[in-house]
Amino acid sequence: MTSQRSNSYYTATLNQETSYPRLEGEVRVDVAIIGGGFTGVSTALELAERGLKVAIIEAKKVGWGATGRNGGQVTGSLSGDEAMRKQMRAKLGDDVDDFIWNLRWRGHEIIKKRVEKYNIQCDLKHGHLHAAYKPSHMDGLKANYDEAVRRGMGDDVRIVSAAEMPSLLETNIYHGALHNKRNMHLHSLNLCLGEVRAAESLGALVFEESPVIDIIHGDLPVVVTEHGRVVANSVILAGNAYHKLEKRKMAGMIFPASGGIVVTKPLGEEVAAKLNPQDLAVYDCRFVLDYYRMTADKRLLFGGGANYSGRDSRDIAGELRPAIEHTFPRLKGVEIEFQWSGMMGIVINRIPQLGKLSKNVWYAQGYSGHGVATTHIVGEIMANAVTGSMEKFDTFAGVSHIRLPFGDWVGNQMLAVGMWYYQMLERLR
Repeated sequence: MTSQRSNSYYTATLNQETSYPRLEGEVRVDVAIIGGGFTGVSTALELAERGLKVAIIEAKKVGWGATGRNGGQVTGSLSGDEAMRKQMRAKLGDDVDDFIWNLRWRGHEIIKKRVEKYNIQCDLKHGHLHAAYKPSHMDGLKANYDEAVRRGMGDDVRIVSAAEMPSLLETNIYHGALHNKRNMHLHSLNLCLGEVRAAESLGALVFEESPVIDIIHGDLPVVVTEHGRVVANSVILAGNAYHKLEKRKMAGMIFPASGGIVVTKPLGEEVAAKLNPQDLAVYDCRFVLDYYRMTADKRLLFGGGANYSGRDSRDIAGELRPAIEHTFPRLKGVEIEFQWSGMMGIVINRIPQLGKLSKNVWYAQGYSGHGVATTHIVGEIMANAVTGSMEKFDTFAGVSHIRLPFGDWVGNQMLAVGMWYYQMLERLR
């Protein structure tokens, strides 16, 4: 894998490229974090704000993986929420529903606060539609609406009828939607790089082009790269789908799935206003869904599908163009200027995986395509745990995960079969 960033819209519109040094020699810190994506950077900033000395060790560039390749939507969708409810009820009892509800929105709060506090320029906007692709999808959206109203979010949400949809999107493919003003969308790579600069300003050390080749467990664990070492009180693995460390202990837990995104040429103010007059982020209710939004310079960013082979798709534009043109007939033949893919870390039960490999070596991974908000929640949980507040960490660490002993290839085929099953169910809804 190259260390150069993907040929994405995010890369082309970076506020400022990173140029952190390679790790050389020995460094002593309180916490060493392996992985410079949202999980690692968010955790590092949390810890640096609390006065701890932190080092981020990144194999490529900060934000190189899924952090810099996603759809840029910050929503209250938690991967595996129903599985969480079932498994966490034994520990939390009747409080489990409140626990999950509060998790849904904590990531939004963290991101908004950081953008304001550190003046991070990341095109942050509010407004989102969860769109009904079939009439039967409206029942679930209405249930979500009722829950939001019951919990005091009535000013932020409303049900949109099928008749009203053309006033929000220039398309006739949806049967209504849940409009949510609390959800957000943003330039995810600029957010991450703004956060890492904030952590650096508080004393965090950041190393790029420094692949970790070993972790030496002990009273003071050591992170080893080809040219250097970091000795720490604690180590956190935060590599998600891209790292292959600790294979003996973590094999069969998480599987890569490739998601593709394209961005069109600039469409201009007039066309953008016709397609999406309120500048809303959108995704639909299907198991394998489409998602899209307008960028700050009035392009359409559009993603969809998932490739469970564990390999990147070859012709992303060819795969997504029919969906774009079906959604927005006005864009038939539109020029696609950027196309890229990124690996999501998929967990069988879709619950993020938090745990410990030894008394002071921790890990956090597995957001199953819902990572922008969830990584920020997890960053706070991991920082709390490392500094002694274990309650939320223990709740996640106590979850039982399905672990497959057959290797990534078999695991990915099983995921593909599972997704096929859910697509078949989709046709019956």
